[in-house]
Amino acid sequence: MRAIVLPRHGGPDVLELQELDRPTPADHELLVRVVASGTNPVEAKMRQNAAWAGLTPPFVLGYDASGVVEAVGASVRDFAVGDEVYYTPEIFGNTRGSYAEYNAVPAAIVARKPRSMSHEEAAAVPLAGGTAWEGLVRRLQVRPGETVLIHGGAGGVGSYAVQIAKAMGARVLATAGARNQQVLRDLGADVAIDYASDDVAAVARAETNGAGVDVVFDTAGGDNIQKSIPATRPFGRLATILTPTGTLAGLSSKNQTLHGIFLMREGERLREMARLIDQGKLRSLVDRVLPLADVREAHERLDSGHGTGKIVLRVSES
Repeated sequence: MRAIVLPRHGGPDVLELQELDRPTPADHELLVRVVASGTNPVEAKMRQNAAWAGLTPPFVLGYDASGVVEAVGASVRDFAVGDEVYYTPEIFGNTRGSYAEYNAVPAAIVARKPRSMSHEEAAAVPLAGGTAWEGLVRRLQVRPGETVLIHGGAGGVGSYAVQIAKAMGARVLATAGARNQQVLRDLGADVAIDYASDDVAAVARAETNGAGVDVVFDTAGGDNIQKSIPATRPFGRLATILTPTGTLAGLSSKNQTLHGIFLMREGERLREMARLIDQGKLRSLVDRVLPLADVREAHERLDSGHGTGKIVLRVSES
């Protein structure tokens, strides 16, 4: 099978297209023919240094996939050959990522692909969409009528977060750069904020008549949490997918709660999201679809830290 191998750490140019043996699924696994694989910032981070994930090169990157079941392990009962599925492979200690034509994956972390999505659209969902779902639905438990501030609303995780918060009945304030203000509105944001030219905290306070937002979800990192604490009401909830910088002064005195979000793999979350997707309330924001061989171009975009939505790799034909 064709696969993108990381032979050593470095820049995008180290990624190599190689021929590898097709994996054989264990009793609890599925063998999936990968049609499309999403790309994510964590893959660029691991390309540079994967020691934190318990990995040393060579290994295959890739943590988003949509494809077709080719074989089923002896103990698997919930899937059959020919099922269209999507999932996000484990990161820690996993050398078999989704930048490959075939992927052996535990059945417990797989779900059937949303019927209304193409494989390319579905491959953009599991890691980024799952992270947004984990943050807003499970950890922050957003309620109808609440005001939610989302940092980085046009990015991979943020674009799903805006839509999920709206589907939960919240009023959404979201930040992005100047060129993505309309993107935020198209996703459903009630208030689009230019983080480069606007005082985000001041806008949040003004939009809540000085009371502060109920919920903050940070997908961009830096000092966003520090700046958001004064713009969040007492007993408000905040969450971040990146380690915050700066001081957390004020968090305790305002009885606020801060959640750190790192996605644990499971099929149930994907099934929950698929229902919302097939109801037309959640869609993928895909920037470009590139052939697997152009993975270096995708990683150059990841390294830039800028862009709208996600780049997806087409691995095989559906």
